[in-house]
Amino acid sequence: MNVPDRADGEGHGRPRRGGPVLADLPLLERDREQAVLSAVIGELRSGRPAVVTVTGEPGAGQGELLRWAARHATERGLRVLTARATPAERDLRYGVVGQLLAGHEEFAGHLPHLLLGQGGPGRFPGLTRLLTVARDRPVLLVVEDVHQLDPDSLRWLEALIRRLPRTPLAVLTGGIRTADLGLDWCAGSPLTGSATTVELALPGLTRAGTADAVRAVCGTLGDRSFVAAVADATGGNPTVVRDTLRRFARAGHPPDAGHVEHARAIAAQVIGEHAAAALDGVRDPVALGVLRALAVCDDLLDFPLVLALAGPGALPETRLRAALLDSGLVTVRDGRFRVRGPVARARVIEEMPAAERADLYARAAELAHRAAADDQGVGDLLLPARPVGAPWAVDTLCRAAAAALRGGRRDRAAAYLSRALTEPLSEETRIRVLLRLARIELVIAPVAAGRRMGGIIREPGEVAAAFRARAGDLCLLGGDTDTTWRALAEFLVGGPGSDGARGAPSDPGPAEAATARHEEITALFRVAQPLRRASAEIAFPLAPDLPLVSRNPAVNGVRAWEAAVRGDDREEARGRARAALAPDPSGRPPLTVPRLLACHTLLLTEDGEEAETHLCALLAEAHRERCSVTVARVLALRAELHLRHGRPDSAARDLAAADLELPPDSRHPLSYPYWTTLGILTDLANDRPERARAAAGRPVPSPAEESVSGAQLLFARGLLARADDDPHRARSLFRACGRWLLQHGWTNPALLPWRSQAAEAAHALGDAAQALRLAREELELAERWGTPGAIGAAQLCLATMRGEDRLQRLRAAVDSLGRAPSRAAYTRAIVALASVENGGPDRATPVAAPVTGGAGTGNAGPPGTAVRRPRVSVPPQPLADIPVLALRSLSPGERAAAALAVRGFANREIAAALSVTTRTVELRLSGVYRKLRIRGRDDLRALVQGTEDD
Repeated sequence: MNVPDRADGEGHGRPRRGGPVLADLPLLERDREQAVLSAVIGELRSGRPAVVTVTGEPGAGQGELLRWAARHATERGLRVLTARATPAERDLRYGVVGQLLAGHEEFAGHLPHLLLGQGGPGRFPGLTRLLTVARDRPVLLVVEDVHQLDPDSLRWLEALIRRLPRTPLAVLTGGIRTADLGLDWCAGSPLTGSATTVELALPGLTRAGTADAVRAVCGTLGDRSFVAAVADATGGNPTVVRDTLRRFARAGHPPDAGHVEHARAIAAQVIGEHAAAALDGVRDPVALGVLRALAVCDDLLDFPLVLALAGPGALPETRLRAALLDSGLVTVRDGRFRVRGPVARARVIEEMPAAERADLYARAAELAHRAAADDQGVGDLLLPARPVGAPWAVDTLCRAAAAALRGGRRDRAAAYLSRALTEPLSEETRIRVLLRLARIELVIAPVAAGRRMGGIIREPGEVAAAFRARAGDLCLLGGDTDTTWRALAEFLVGGPGSDGARGAPSDPGPAEAATARHEEITALFRVAQPLRRASAEIAFPLAPDLPLVSRNPAVNGVRAWEAAVRGDDREEARGRARAALAPDPSGRPPLTVPRLLACHTLLLTEDGEEAETHLCALLAEAHRERCSVTVARVLALRAELHLRHGRPDSAARDLAAADLELPPDSRHPLSYPYWTTLGILTDLANDRPERARAAAGRPVPSPAEESVSGAQLLFARGLLARADDDPHRARSLFRACGRWLLQHGWTNPALLPWRSQAAEAAHALGDAAQALRLAREELELAERWGTPGAIGAAQLCLATMRGEDRLQRLRAAVDSLGRAPSRAAYTRAIVALASVENGGPDRATPVAAPVTGGAGTGNAGPPGTAVRRPRVSVPPQPLADIPVLALRSLSPGERAAAALAVRGFANREIAAALSVTTRTVELRLSGVYRKLRIRGRDDLRALVQGTEDD
């Protein structure tokens, strides 16, 4: 028999004229199958028997296709006998045979035998009469849902098929069972002899077929994304597609991209209803139990283990497999039984009573654990299960959480750990799990994480004492300074004895361990105090003083930071910072916040390389522990280091990496100013003012503005106002920043040089007295701190406001900044000095260079830019010694470019320093070479060196 092949391509199966109509919808993309059945009917008229089996998943359209064939055969003059097997007639003998013969006079005498069950062994009521009738007029037998046949009707049909070779009779059946698990007549065995045997497996609709269905039901072409969503959500199942589109069309929505989610929701609802209807048809309690076990285990357990989970049953495994397939809810994939799709799986599980469901999940988890299944698979079974009460459950859930974190599934990891807390736990294990959960929640639910860690800090008892400081450390890293301050303050009200004088029996001794823990709590409280927002509530007592001499890294880290923010003893700050970063002699695990403060202190003492080494070590440690908030904080501080050392591109990369670890939407509201400030400074340094303006304009929670972090944001907004040439707003913002910092005793200009920035704004506004006062005050504080960068920046600021000693101030600024990591201030000093010495205007014009800084654990830094330069120990001479006539021919822009080129700056760096394009720098240097009659940079340097030697 010649059967036309299914056409390839998206156009296959489309109606030939116009478009599909609603009447054609059940037979959409069934052209090939219709052609096959037409050929079978044509050959049957010629006396050739046939056996045709139509299979497919539930809803594939087997019934519609069989009914079409019955109509087609009737129109061709054939006798058609139809029947449909149902679950209700599975126990009725010859139920389907009775349907086939009922209503036909030729078989009226055989119906009593069928109804009374009088057919004995080897007797098939009505079969001989059917064969006789077929010889007079060809007969087509159509049986729907053949997988539901009662045993006697099944044997009757098999007997009929064995007698087909010499009879003009065709048997057309439809069902959901595949050939290798179905009926023997499907394979073309010798039972059928010379009869034609065909098996038609109905596929789902293609994207093109789904598009036709959308057009037929909705009356218009569907958007491509809408069609794709419907095809994916329904799996191309024709019945599901039809029902979904009809409900969607009744809602009156157009099939466009804006209603994709609505279509998905309707598809899920339709699939669920079909699954519920199929579930109602599962009558056998053993099959139902196995079906529920399959739904719970999915593909985690092999079928024999699923049977063991479901419990003993009376059905043989062969019949049980058939019953599962007959339900339409189970399919075979890669040789394994699985419930069809997540929606059907969820519906099977939802139909169970809650207690029975929780118990089944618990038993499934235990069985999977014994079978050495994957940790996350066992963890998924434990999530909805009742408490198991066994140690393996908590261990498995913790391992599953670690695996989920490695895969970037933080929500899942948090769910595993939350489930672990419902098991019976020892006090120590419970707190450890709480800390692991809080570490994850700092990224996905920061406010909840703060409450959780605040509870650990407040928790009494000796066991909690060992974890209290760790909880406070994490809480500070997450930015919840309010919760940290309150919880630590409530604990400290009780004094050192609140840790328990007995302590834990460990080395170095119970008393020393308790003292060390109390010192850590005190140190963290002193950090949280200036960072928290102002409050009118009842104040707790101030934190106790830290010991002046201590080997505790937390004490040394906080002491170093306090000395740095005061700006009064650089050597003490440096020494304590290095002690904080050394291993703890007692072997206690170090806290992160004090070490970050120590690294920040080294950054302020201009020991940048040493700070960067320690930051890289902290970053590696945070990655090992998979603590995203720690990784983000370390990257943020390293971004500030890059800004201070003139590497804004590296700062932007670190900040982008921090955003991946701790997304902006996942940060605690109180930390918004910290991150916003760092983003603004980085964008300004990378010449992205529009992005910086957008960040500065975003709203910040009001409590967050009333803190030192809010002062950082004021400073960054002041820089933005200065870049926008708005000195009034800039001065107001810088002075507001200063008021907040002074309120908390932060006077070091290396943190935030707000005085010099406010002085420049006041000078631009003509307020010379205020400008001089602020500039002198900053220079005095910078000299007290003693770092070359802070001193040089203050000298440069003062030099732009005084006339009598400007040249000496500029030379001193160049000398100081030449030994500092700040790039922008050094460049400004060189250009200003060159302008004064070469007869420029009386007032040195500062170069517009971005002022950058960072916000480590509560501060920002002095000016810096992305210009790279060779380090020098003495101030290089500008172009003053080049012959005067030649020098006068250079424009101010050419003189500035030449001065920087002599000192080794690349064209890109000169462009950044002078706020011009690289092409402009190239043109200016070309003009310099032409006017001085030299060939390039080497000749320029030689010319300057020669005049110096003279």
